[in-house]
Amino acid sequence: MNLHFNQSLAKNYHSESQKVRVLSEAWVKENGYCTNCSVQSLAEFANNKPVADFYCGNCNEQYELKSKKSKLSNIINDGAYKTMIERINSKDNPNFFFLTYSKEYTVNNFLIIPKQFFKPDIIIKRKPLSATAKRAGWVGCNIDLRQVPESGKVFLVKNQQVIPRKDVSQQFQKTLFLRKQSVASRGWTLDIWQCIDRLDTHFSLKQVYAFADELRCKHPENNHILDKIRQQLQVLRDKGIIEFVSRGHYRKSY
Repeated sequence: MNLHFNQSLAKNYHSESQKVRVLSEAWVKENGYCTNCSVQSLAEFANNKPVADFYCGNCNEQYELKSKKSKLSNIINDGAYKTMIERINSKDNPNFFFLTYSKEYTVNNFLIIPKQFFKPDIIIKRKPLSATAKRAGWVGCNIDLRQVPESGKVFLVKNQQVIPRKDVSQQFQKTLFLRKQSVASRGWTLDIWQCIDRLDTHFSLKQVYAFADELRCKHPENNHILDKIRQQLQVLRDKGIIEFVSRGHYRKSY
């Protein structure tokens, strides 16, 4: 995998944003691959596709690319709020590639967040543009990566180190069970997963119970929070995300 952008492709562009778009999309087309089926070449959608940039001709996975100079931040600027919410609630919502690059146009990090980790509360609604703006009233959004469990951040390149494809595929495949859940069930699983991320490798049921008030705020309609915690721990255990050690004690498998 070549980590350098082919700068000759953007020599006719003066806008930095246009230049980066051309260079980053060309880099992904040349070096990226489908993390679902490992097909090397990804095809590009037409420029007017609402969200997705690439798709796999073999398994039809879709991918949206976000690029940024320097470090990967927790908050990523995105497009229209309404469009984004509609897409993540649809069956063909895209996976997201996030790419960071240096001032020398070298890839620092390239990761995918699979679509099953996206839920409405990961999308932050921005204030409408002012009445004097060219697109007055337009409402954009941000993506809050803090809402994604660490296992949902699958690196293909990390700190300029290329991750073996088999490791990438294995991490991607391990979380596909989430796609079979309803939106509500998946939300609960991800919320409990995030709580576990904040604990040590070995943790207890009592420690997860300590997040009950926080979970109650997220799910005010549920009057059986502790029962739900136990249920979701069992789901994560059955899927190999955590391991049962002894009564009331668990260990992370990631």
